[in-house]
Amino acid sequence: MRFPAAVASMALAASCRPASGLSFQIPGFGGSLAKSSKDGASDNYHTGGYDVVRSAERITPKVMIISMFEPEAIVWYDNMPSSGFGNIMAQNITTPGLSPVYPYIHCTASEEICQITVGEAEINTAASISALLLSPKFDLRQTYFLVAGIAGINPKVGTQGSVAFSKYAVQVALQYEFDAREMPDNFTTGYFSYGATGPNEYPSILYGTEVFEVNENLRDRAMEFAARAKLADTKGHREYGLRYLDMGSEFVPAGNAPAVIRADSATSDVYYSGSLLSDAFENITALLTNGTGTYGVTAQEENATLEVMLRMAVEGIVDFGRVIIMRTGSNFDRPPPGISVYEHLVILDQSGLGIATENIYRAGIEVVKGILESWECTFKAGIKAENYIGDIFGSLGGVPDFGLGTLSDGEGVPSAEDRAQMGRNMGKVRARGAKGWGK
Repeated sequence: MRFPAAVASMALAASCRPASGLSFQIPGFGGSLAKSSKDGASDNYHTGGYDVVRSAERITPKVMIISMFEPEAIVWYDNMPSSGFGNIMAQNITTPGLSPVYPYIHCTASEEICQITVGEAEINTAASISALLLSPKFDLRQTYFLVAGIAGINPKVGTQGSVAFSKYAVQVALQYEFDAREMPDNFTTGYFSYGATGPNEYPSILYGTEVFEVNENLRDRAMEFAARAKLADTKGHREYGLRYLDMGSEFVPAGNAPAVIRADSATSDVYYSGSLLSDAFENITALLTNGTGTYGVTAQEENATLEVMLRMAVEGIVDFGRVIIMRTGSNFDRPPPGISVYEHLVILDQSGLGIATENIYRAGIEVVKGILESWECTFKAGIKAENYIGDIFGSLGGVPDFGLGTLSDGEGVPSAEDRAQMGRNMGKVRARGAKGWGK
């Protein structure tokens, strides 16, 4: 959910620097894009100005940047022309199924870097990512996907402007819910798991999208690259963050300077704020990851993105081991002492939105540079995952290190027969509760 308002050596990087060149372009689809505000950037990029063009060949980007809404995208449009990689709007591609608000996928002339804006929340995201991955205009089998957006941030793990890289994405609001005014007296929250009888019980009914785990080694490499960035900072955000120190020593990170951190992502279409909900979702994050996940940033889109990625990875369309989740803290998920939840969410300016969007680019471009500069010797072949990657069912093979195990006996689900068996197994789990997988 979004709230308002050790690095490779230079010698190695130089030896792996890719060659670049202009691809042949042809007019395409008769659409248009907005006029530049500076050096090819756009103030209102989905109307008026630029011709829509695309490569004559199928595009095979090395990095695909995923933005959720306009402020997250514009920092790339404004800054990419001076990055050395060229204008990200040099090619502007339409394909069926994209958001009507954000109807183009943008690419540099070299086609090494592309960017899509998917639209906010889970439904928009799933539709746009599906359209991208199924488009015949792209070959994405070796592409790295950088989810790069702003987020709410837990003041226990970081501050506004901090850059969080996640190993887990947890769909925290996929639960039963009572209005807190009507919940039983012994409940600590109105949220509790499907098939459970109260809070903090493991669900006995699973949809499959509850938890995703991405490549930890790739996450750590991305963090090393991002650590090269000089992150934006402001006096205003520091002043707001220091208010949390009165809540205890565990809130010290809120008053620190922005930093690159490890923090897992909580997905919810519900735009929540306050200590009670944040504590409830911190608890479900720990529960669903068997105590190994850290509730850190709040977003609306991650589990939708990752579910589509996983389904396409089963078909060999993408490599699920090439997904990076990066979120920058826009503002805090709960108020400091003396501030009401309403004031915190609606009234006060926490001074974090500007540095959060700026640090998307400052950290993100370092990740992009790191991948491209070491492409031939490292990233082309992929970064081997040593942890489990995939969903709560084991759909890509292996046994999840969270949840109840695997529905596919660790073999994944490449065939229709295997998928049908998984469906039968899931039916048994629902009928018997969370007591076994396919027994």
